[in-house]
Amino acid sequence: MGAARELKFALERHWRGEIDAAALQAVGAELRTRHWQAQRDAGLGLVTVGDFAYYDHMANHIQLLGCEPARFGFAPGASELACYFALARGTTGHDPLVCGAGCAHGHAASQGHAALEMTKWFDTNYHYLVPELHADTQFHLGSERLFDEVREAQALGHAVKAQLVGPLTFLWLAKDKGDAGDAPFDRLALLERLLPVYAQILARLKDLGVQWVQIDEPILGLELPAAWSQAFEPAYWQLGKAGPQVLLATYFSPLQDNLRLACQLPVAGLHVDAVRAPEELTGVADWLPGYKVLSVGIVDGRNVWRCDPDAALALLAPIAAKHPGPLWLAPSCSLLHVPQSLAGEDRLDDELRSWLAFAEEKLDELALLAALLDGSAQQHEPRLAAARAAVASRRASARVHRADVARRLAEAPAGADQRRAPFAARQLVQRTRLALPLLPTTTIGSFPQTAQIRAARAAHRRGELPTPEYEAQMRAEIEDVVRRQEALGLDVLVHGEAERSDMVEYFGEQLAGFAFTANGWVQSYGSRCVKPPILYGDVARDAPMTVAWTQYAQSLTDRPMKGMLTGPVTILQWSFVRDDQPRSRTCEQIAWAIRDEVVDLEKAGIAIVQIDEPAIREGLPLRRAQWQQYLDWATRAFRIAASGVGNGTQIHTHMCYSEFGDILPAIAALDADVITIETSRSHMELLADFGRFRYPNEIGPGVYDIHSPRVPGTQEMLALLRKAVAVVPVQHLWVNPDCGLKTRAWPETEAALRAMVRAAAQLRAELQHAPLTRAQQPQPA
Repeated sequence: MGAARELKFALERHWRGEIDAAALQAVGAELRTRHWQAQRDAGLGLVTVGDFAYYDHMANHIQLLGCEPARFGFAPGASELACYFALARGTTGHDPLVCGAGCAHGHAASQGHAALEMTKWFDTNYHYLVPELHADTQFHLGSERLFDEVREAQALGHAVKAQLVGPLTFLWLAKDKGDAGDAPFDRLALLERLLPVYAQILARLKDLGVQWVQIDEPILGLELPAAWSQAFEPAYWQLGKAGPQVLLATYFSPLQDNLRLACQLPVAGLHVDAVRAPEELTGVADWLPGYKVLSVGIVDGRNVWRCDPDAALALLAPIAAKHPGPLWLAPSCSLLHVPQSLAGEDRLDDELRSWLAFAEEKLDELALLAALLDGSAQQHEPRLAAARAAVASRRASARVHRADVARRLAEAPAGADQRRAPFAARQLVQRTRLALPLLPTTTIGSFPQTAQIRAARAAHRRGELPTPEYEAQMRAEIEDVVRRQEALGLDVLVHGEAERSDMVEYFGEQLAGFAFTANGWVQSYGSRCVKPPILYGDVARDAPMTVAWTQYAQSLTDRPMKGMLTGPVTILQWSFVRDDQPRSRTCEQIAWAIRDEVVDLEKAGIAIVQIDEPAIREGLPLRRAQWQQYLDWATRAFRIAASGVGNGTQIHTHMCYSEFGDILPAIAALDADVITIETSRSHMELLADFGRFRYPNEIGPGVYDIHSPRVPGTQEMLALLRKAVAVVPVQHLWVNPDCGLKTRAWPETEAALRAMVRAAAQLRAELQHAPLTRAQQPQPA
């Protein structure tokens, strides 16, 4: 994105029509130039080309491999960049510059096309666009972007390592999107068609003089079906004939049963994640042939803590002695997942700042470790001394530990993670208290963050807008949101979160144990960036965080007002978390802090409290054998947060852009009264899993995609709701968007919500002749 999020702002200006494609691409070229030079200045032997994306690296590969879904009907000669953004953001109608004559594919041209489905990249908070494949998918070399960027880097004098997502990982992460009624097919069957295109890409890179290509196959860290693991060797024999030397890269997970396979593949080198799996490094050195490059991911690409140089050297030195071939040092994974630089982070005190390393500092850490390893560290002695001092300071700092927090966890009563009555009993009490109609309508929490809201918040942070005036402006924004929701006819309202910058940052700023950066942005998806808190010490809530705002919003309306909180697992997952104690313990600390807030909201008269947990699935270990241990402590943390209230207080949770089918027992174990989920991009596929599982509590499947500017019509939403009614008892269904509306503009927001409310009303009319409250509905068997 750039140190100052230059790409984000350029993208959004381009999407608003304020700059053309050439101006946007100029920003991209400038960022690539700057970032390649930073790698070279740090002493890296090769700069990486191919990891830059205007939206998403998987979307880059969809175009590179020529497998854009036919449903978009892209016209021959259409702008590659315009098609790229159509995949990512959907289309709102027939654009002759993008779409061909047959673009509708069964849809009215004026409705446009939904964007590709989006989901989490392994266990990160980065979202990728899911390739859509079917049995007849054909591949061809469809983009010149990668080769243009290679020439661009070479013209600047850089030695280049090109980077690709591997063919097996690409197919594994794709989805079968055949037409209704088509027989299911095995995506692996497409490998034979896909490999010649990869070979063509490698041959083109060889012709350009590229000597090394990094091919990422992170699925080697998963428990693969035998057919998939057996496909690696013949696939890479075929690719090995094509040209440049291949460095096969894995990350995020131990290789375990795939270790020997990865070491023996016909490639020139292997990169392994020695942060996530340091215990495997000796085994890799044993199995990897001596002539191959061993690339050790020794600096943590997923977290911000400074590397302990002595611990790293203790791990590396035996490997250097054991492996006779070339030894490369690298980050464990892409540095996409950490902020760019500590430069300008004046909000951090000197002690805490000394504990940290962002992307640019991690490059310097690699140089220091290389010097230590080859015995030439004398010239780096001041840097080594500073690193050692920082590690010792963090280990001994009194600010990291709080006795009251430790005591609370130790003295927690048995059953603290259980509601007072089972769901069926709570449901009766809540229906009587809330008296909501069948298919109640609501939103997920946030409403558009207008330029005025952002300007007021920024001025308040700078000290230019006094707190009383700022709070008056926020109350005015809350009242506006409440009145708009009443006019739209929504049944359960929210206060809109005008006062919140980010759903994790907002809470972290009010909890002990968190620190915040000025510019520590990381990409979540597209132009969306988040600024994760740095969770460095014990967590506690010393004062209410949301009660006053929520209580004010409830005072403006007779309709139920949801209190909006972020759950403990999501706060954990979306923060840079301390690595000096188990994550489970840190999560429980957060849970008790959130519990205090839930209890205070109930005391303030709030009948519905939503505790969002969109990140619960991304916390899963990539190896299934470790899932249950994680799910046990993660669901317990949520229940601790939610279980301090009475039966009449309705607890909601929200989850989005993940596959939940294989963890539905754990989702049910959360025991939330209502869960809202993303389902529109997948056309209710996810909801079918909940139906087959017979999910016991209430559920709100999202009926439109808030990540696209496209506004679906009432009939489109109604069709999705009819699908929902077919698999979930209607008495358990809610109607809501996929996610919060923070990033949308008001015109599209109101248009979409108006259509959503109409869809709910129409379905109610179809289901019954006279409107009844939910309390009057027959109970499901």
